[in-house]
Amino acid sequence: MPMDSHDRATLRALAMRVAEIAAQPVMAERRAEWRRHNSLRPGRPMVLVFPEGSWRELLPDEALACHDEMARQIERALRMRLYYADHLRDDTVIERTWIVHTVIHQSGWGLEPQYAPATTERGAWGFAPVIHGPEDLEKLRYPEVVVDEAATAERMAQAQELFGDILDVQRRGVQHISFHLTRLYCDLRGLDQVMWDMYDRPEMVHAAMSFLTEGYRRLVQQYVALNLLSLNNDGTYHSSGGVGYTDELPAPGFDPARVRPCDMWASAESQEMAQVSPAMHEEFVLRYERELLAPFGLNGYGCCEDLTRKLEHVLTIPHIRRISISPFADVAACAERLGNRAIYSWKPHPAMLVGTWDGARVRDYIRHTVEVAAANGCVMEIILKDTHTCEWHPERFTWWTEMAREAIG
Repeated sequence: MPMDSHDRATLRALAMRVAEIAAQPVMAERRAEWRRHNSLRPGRPMVLVFPEGSWRELLPDEALACHDEMARQIERALRMRLYYADHLRDDTVIERTWIVHTVIHQSGWGLEPQYAPATTERGAWGFAPVIHGPEDLEKLRYPEVVVDEAATAERMAQAQELFGDILDVQRRGVQHISFHLTRLYCDLRGLDQVMWDMYDRPEMVHAAMSFLTEGYRRLVQQYVALNLLSLNNDGTYHSSGGVGYTDELPAPGFDPARVRPCDMWASAESQEMAQVSPAMHEEFVLRYERELLAPFGLNGYGCCEDLTRKLEHVLTIPHIRRISISPFADVAACAERLGNRAIYSWKPHPAMLVGTWDGARVRDYIRHTVEVAAANGCVMEIILKDTHTCEWHPERFTWWTEMAREAIG
């Protein structure tokens, strides 16, 4: 169905502004800084801000001008880029590209997670396990991938017709490769039960991890066979907060017609293992994640889990380049143990955006971590994320970024 003239004109005007911002010299400077940073060369810490759940407060529905729901989704994506340029002013690179992702369907793992619903709006749900014993593992299946070429071609044609003379419309396949073994298994088995199983039924946990590892391995094999992998050595979101700009990828022998795992970034995390010992983390999860990450050119690890005591294990991951230092980590101990062996990807606590704003406290908090990272020669990035609300004070993101810049300067 054709887009109405009002929506079309609105989107094209926004796209033109995005193209203008993308052409500014500062964007080329930021790309160069990211390439320097991702190659572990010394320089200033990089800063990224992800409003995530707060976007509904930064760009509420009433701020959108389009009528059609699909047009409003496109409008929101464009306005988010403009909001970065106008208000957030971090190290985000505004690109002139408009990405159309290949439409891919995946068959699933044979069992579907079930949850006990939250009792309050945006509250926490609970696990409702569908795996009750070792016999239920036999119900699992390896996922299969199917590509919908017709739907992909239709989306490409629509994007070209709308933006082709303004933005660089590109088709991309699978760019974000991330493995979540324990999240998937806990969704099926329940977190509490997985914790007990590591003591009571370790063989069951290993059987599940082995199956899921093989399933993920087969998924990557299918992506390769179907030529679905796309380079992510650009502004593609990587791991739990960084971006992929690098001159180290693709790997030698690269064929532009067929991307290989060794040409790409990948990542893994295991937040569910935050409270287990380094030895148990290694035994039940990391040994499997290491196997999945080995074929990739550069890797990241971690998200919100505290890896303070586990860094030496994490650093054995092949081609490890970015490690998440969570809000719950001992930042000084992590800086001492990590040094410049991988990117010190610090996630400040997002709770400082809510309640009574205390600028001095925020400034001192950021400065402390910047100083301990610098003292240990860390290649640092500051990633503000998991920001589920700013309590309708969007200006706090701007203030926070300015204070991070001040602490770095």
